[in-house]
Formats: sequence, structure tokens, C-alpha cells
Amino acid sequence: MGALHELADRLEGRVEFLVVYICEAHPIDGWQVKLNLAADVLLSTPETDAARAENATACALNLGIHLPVVIDPIDDPLADAYGAWPDRLYLISRGGTVSYQGGLGPMGFDHEELEAAIRTELGQVSKA
Repeated sequence: MGALHELADRLEGRVEFLVVYICEAHPIDGWQVKLNLAADVLLSTPETDAARAENATACALNLGIHLPVVIDPIDDPLADAYGAWPDRLYLISRGGTVSYQGGLGPMGFDHEELEAAIRTELGQVSKA
């Protein structure tokens, strides 16, 4: 998250960054990973929007996220519409279209590619 935080800080006031919390990738009642066990990150698969919000809060605190966090409802409309699982970077234009869709994260995160897409979008917006 460090690179995204730095990018958000550099572009503050020009680009709005949001973290959309979707379904838990590594719940204790699903595909738990050793790294989460070692870090004592033990989240269950939520069954309600409120439970998902609790998981999102725990995630934001554990990862030190200082970007705004919004929650995909429990029936996953955003994750389904955007193919966002397990996580992915997107740039949505001012007109509401997807200007950039990154690779599947976290290995597919390319912060430099996202920044280039943002700079292109800002250039296009400033010419309008």
C-alpha cells in the first residue's frame, strides 16, 4: 500500500483514491494462508454487510491504510462487475468509464503503470 499512499499524496486534490473492500480472500473458514496465521489475521467469511464492514475495518487497521475505504455489499455487485477478486487497481475517468484496469493483485499491481494512466487521463481532462 505504500506506493499507492505516496501516489495519492502526490495527486491529492486532482484524483480521488478509494479502496473498495470486496470479499475476504483468505478467511479462516476458506483458503487461509500461513502468512495471515503468523500475523494473527483471522477473519471469517462475512454473511452480512455489517460483518463485511468489520472485516474491512480490521483490514484497514492491520495494513495501515489511510485512503478512504468503501465496502462492496455482501452480494458482491462491484467485485462481479469489475472482476476485482482477489484485488485489482482501476482508474475510473471523470465520465465514469474504466480508463485503466490493472492485472490481478497483489502480484499484478503496477503502480507506475497506474500513474502513467492517471497522468494521461489528467492530460486529456485538462485539454477538454
